[in-house]
Amino acid sequence: MKFPNETPRPPGELEELQRIWKPPRGFALISAVNNTYVGAYYVGTALLFFIFAGILALIMRTQLAVPENDLVGHAVYNQLFTVHGTTMMFLFAVPAVEAMGVLLLPNMIAARDLPFPRLSAYAFWAYFVGGLVFFSSIFFGAAPDGGWFMYPPLTSYKFSPAINADFWLLGIGFIEISAIAGAIEIVVGILRTRAPGMTLGRMPVYAWSMLVFAAMIIFAFPAVIACTLLLELERAFGWPFFIPEQGGDPLLWQHLFWFFGHPEVYIIFLPGAGMVSMIVPTIARRPLVAYELVVVALVATGFLSFGLWVHHMFTTGLPAMSLGFFSAASMAVAIPSGIQVFAWIATLAAGKPRINVPALFIFGFFFIFVAGGLTGVMVAMMPFDWQAHDTYFIVAHLHYVLIGGMVFPLFAALYYWMPMMSVRPLSERLGRWAFWLMFGGVNLAFFPMHLTGMIGMPRRVYTYPAAMDWASLNLLSTIGAFTIACGVAVVVVDVFRNFRIAASEDNAGNVWNAGTLEWLPTGYFQTRSIPIVTSRDPLWTQENLAEDSKAGRYYLPGTVTGLRETLVTSSDLAEPQYILTLPGPGWSPVVGAVFTAAFFLLLTGKFVLAATACGLLAVIAIMIWAWGNDKGPREPADIGGGIKLPVNVTGRNSHAWLATLILNIVLFNIFAAVIFTYLFLWTVNESFLPSASETPDLQWPALSVAMLAGGSALVGIARRALGSALITVPLLLLASALLLAGIVPVAYAHLAAGLRPDVNSYGATVFTLFGLAASVAISAVILCLYSIARIAAGLLDGSRRLTFEVTAMLCHYAVAQAVLTIVFVTVMPRILGP
Repeated sequence: MKFPNETPRPPGELEELQRIWKPPRGFALISAVNNTYVGAYYVGTALLFFIFAGILALIMRTQLAVPENDLVGHAVYNQLFTVHGTTMMFLFAVPAVEAMGVLLLPNMIAARDLPFPRLSAYAFWAYFVGGLVFFSSIFFGAAPDGGWFMYPPLTSYKFSPAINADFWLLGIGFIEISAIAGAIEIVVGILRTRAPGMTLGRMPVYAWSMLVFAAMIIFAFPAVIACTLLLELERAFGWPFFIPEQGGDPLLWQHLFWFFGHPEVYIIFLPGAGMVSMIVPTIARRPLVAYELVVVALVATGFLSFGLWVHHMFTTGLPAMSLGFFSAASMAVAIPSGIQVFAWIATLAAGKPRINVPALFIFGFFFIFVAGGLTGVMVAMMPFDWQAHDTYFIVAHLHYVLIGGMVFPLFAALYYWMPMMSVRPLSERLGRWAFWLMFGGVNLAFFPMHLTGMIGMPRRVYTYPAAMDWASLNLLSTIGAFTIACGVAVVVVDVFRNFRIAASEDNAGNVWNAGTLEWLPTGYFQTRSIPIVTSRDPLWTQENLAEDSKAGRYYLPGTVTGLRETLVTSSDLAEPQYILTLPGPGWSPVVGAVFTAAFFLLLTGKFVLAATACGLLAVIAIMIWAWGNDKGPREPADIGGGIKLPVNVTGRNSHAWLATLILNIVLFNIFAAVIFTYLFLWTVNESFLPSASETPDLQWPALSVAMLAGGSALVGIARRALGSALITVPLLLLASALLLAGIVPVAYAHLAAGLRPDVNSYGATVFTLFGLAASVAISAVILCLYSIARIAAGLLDGSRRLTFEVTAMLCHYAVAQAVLTIVFVTVMPRILGP
């Protein structure tokens, strides 16, 4: 890679770049898709939900301020704590850190944008619409009331026949899908659009934390999607996954939910830790101590977090050996967190710290998060957990960890990075007021809860007798909660007073003298030219980097295609590979997101026909936005410095191929969660499996496998014959028919053998596996028909084939999952059945 180009740039080049990247005006601004605007919308909406959930917390704390209070009744209180917890976990915490990633990552890795900007816009608008409708349910008495964890059997149709629980199941399951879409965008963006020279060893710690964060979402969130699907099937159709009388088990929900739920704590914490690792060196005015150890600690935390879910189930009667293993894992996860804390302290000790508002929030994070971690080690010990479980001690621990580990770093990040996108920074004076109110309020609100829990106050009670002597501690907690609210209100006032989004290059600039690339001079297109990176803190170590980048002396100083563009680099060494053209503003992501949200919400109300119509409209909107994405390869173009790269590519080197691979991993993880359901119910129920004589004859499963394999083979032949429409189109049509019909023979055989999904848990699980296989196959067929349409339009051929590569990969995966399903449900009863 060459050094900065001293050749003067052509006149008008910068103006053309500004024109191409200029956002729409007025109402049309909501159609913007670049990360600056989508990220700002995302962060703002997440903070709005934080405020909404905080208001619910204030109502709860007012109810508990004095004994025997009648401000709200038990039914309303159940809805309050359910919606509060759900909003904080699903509508604030994960979306907020994902939003910060969308906003910061392109700037931090010097990309013009994330590789799928319309996917980011779609994910945001789906979250925005779905989240607002979900939260609004509390105003109509339809909000869920089974806790943010929604344990069956309380939330099954026998005990919760109204639609309250359905709002949680369909609404939150849908929002998790939105989070997964964002995670795929983040993984591909980090791995494939880093600045040239930004090897994995030079990548900012925040990018590492977001990479681990996104990977954890990809592996953890499918479990909660699966369990919400199972419970909704039980509620809607009577399929008994969690009903013991019909072979189900309520503990199945806890295993699936907490396999997601405990990693989620670290999904929330790791981005906050990444922010701290970026802010601390700037405060200390020196590079981060033990960079390599911090990165290893991030990866180790992500890995260990998947071995902790039984941490929440110590009182459920599990075997002692299992409890011992998970207790040890729960204590071991404190080690990588401790490594990061000591690295931050060492960095501050080795530097010359400046005490400003971001620094104050970082110091508050140290105190509160470490305190929460210490109580976490306490509840990781089984004897103590048996005493503290479901008391206010757990409430205190949870809030110390989450507020300390995520909220304080987030507010530090707001004050730290606001000058990057605002005309002026936030107020130092108001920021200090906000910090001390929030810091004091958190300790006043939640420290007394350790004591109320130790003296026996249970969680989730809406009132308590005066004789219990809990009143004074509860009153202190209520005063603390209102103090936190005052601190948040000061931040809101500060934002309204000082935040003015920078139109182009007139932001406040690098007011902290930080060393990473997000502080390069920015415009609508992030940085004028994409620089070469030779260190971890390039603005500190590479002389004149900012000036050279602004003058266009690096890569892509203008537009080489007349479109929005960014560089795609190799995932390990960040060597330039090709130029990726990016889409501009469009309404289709907004429309698609609105109709997707409507589909799920109408299903909640059992409006099946209307929901189906909205689902079809959502698919059409998505196809419209995708139609213009595959622009096909072009002749190599000069990116600057005499280097020519291809424009757009196809095959395994494509960013879209990587994204589809990750999507297949997500689908497999959902499938694996249902396989776990099958195996778990078999272990707890001796009569779960039918006898070999009650299983269908093997010719029907064999026919299904043959049809599916034939469909996969036809797709492979069509891939090789892609240049000839007369061959490709009939092959795809026949392959689509085989994929659609492939699961039918084996499903029919099970029905003919007398198996019914509403009779016992075995039938419910088997037909759920069939349904998942059919759903993936239908998705693959939709892509086949879409590919046929592009062939007919002359937009898909032997060279312009990216759409078909993605289609073929999903088709092959659909066949693989269906065949695995057939083999599993056919072989297991014969091997393990009575």
